Amino acid sequence: MSKYKLSQIGERMNKLTGVRAIMKDIMETLRGSGAKDFINLSPGNPLILPQVEQLWRDITNELLNSKEYGGVVCRYGASQGYEPLIEAVVEDFNTRYGLKLTSRNILITPGSQALYFYASNAFGGVTGDGQLRKTVLPLCPDYTGYGGVSLNPDAVVSFRPHLEIDSQKHRFKYRLNLDTLKIENDTGCVIFSRPCNPTGNVLTDDEVREIARRAKAVNAPVFVDAAYGPPFPSLNFTPLQPIFDEPIVHCMSLSKAGLPGERIGIAVGDPSIMEALECFQSNACIHSPRYGQAVLARAIKSGQLVNISEEVIRPFYRKKIELLEERFDALMPSVPWYLHRGEGAIFAWLWLDKLPITDTELYQKLKAKGVLVVPGSSFFPGLRDPWEHTKQCIRISLTASEAELAKGVEVISGTVRELYRDI
Repeated sequence: MSKYKLSQIGERMNKLTGVRAIMKDIMETLRGSGAKDFINLSPGNPLILPQVEQLWRDITNELLNSKEYGGVVCRYGASQGYEPLIEAVVEDFNTRYGLKLTSRNILITPGSQALYFYASNAFGGVTGDGQLRKTVLPLCPDYTGYGGVSLNPDAVVSFRPHLEIDSQKHRFKYRLNLDTLKIENDTGCVIFSRPCNPTGNVLTDDEVREIARRAKAVNAPVFVDAAYGPPFPSLNFTPLQPIFDEPIVHCMSLSKAGLPGERIGIAVGDPSIMEALECFQSNACIHSPRYGQAVLARAIKSGQLVNISEEVIRPFYRKKIELLEERFDALMPSVPWYLHRGEGAIFAWLWLDKLPITDTELYQKLKAKGVLVVPGSSFFPGLRDPWEHTKQCIRISLTASEAELAKGVEVISGTVRELYRDI
């Protein structure tokens, strides 16, 4: 806590939101006991895959030995982003998706989290006439970071989905509830992830277009968080094509493509939306760091990034989700457990219906047995109505080794067996 007087905004930003509070506990646990004593199934940090790291090493060496290097790191740049990267994105997307983008359709930000912060506060929040414009999350659970993007905590609202359950196969899927979804005149913007962190859920094309139709009717932009989507890192395990209909802004992050430390986000959308966000960025931080942008421009232009996404990154994590599903099917007791369909991303999402304890208490029990997961209740930002389901789920990272995943599932299954036996 600060010993100095904070403003309302300072108080708001001084709090750890969502999963970040749990991750602080996890980091303190690992520091206190040593990482070797735990199977860590909590990280959102992608694994450092050798082929991916080598790609970035090779391109970095090219940049270091080029005449371009001094201009990249020793000069300020445009708030919109590094020009060769913008050109590479325009050329790639126009060729790949048959679009007619220009540079005015692109904005480069210091990570996608910054992008949603800009969006939520540029288009949401209190207007000049005192109206509260909302940041709408159409379906929860969704990315925990959305809970902290607005400087006005009352502005973020989310909606409870339908649950499509396959009891025999112990699988389920969240479905958008169009009957209760409200995108109205007080909507400032809409944000959702596709594929979804934490569940791996992928909204259908029809669902995305219906969200966009409703948002367009009230002049609200729709930010589709494609941090796990195509064309890079292409961590979709089901067919998926980006949608570029107005007022959709297609948002990408390079974190899961091996550059989380460089903080690069890319927004593709209507120039008027890009201009508003660029102004916000210019006031906040002048422009995004240029070094990573220059490396990324070369990776996109050469085609290497898309190739390694589809041939290395996606198969690696697809194999992990298949292994985890196989082990849960073999080891879980006959209780009402359900895995969300693994349609993308780097996580599995386990729902334990009628769980005798809360998700946070389950987290503590698993931690005591040497397995770290993330309680699911962190992933329902903006949900106003009470729902028992929010305390019955855990997120499991696919970044552990195959042996650790198998052992972790064994511990989770045994713990679940004990809990339900005591009912």
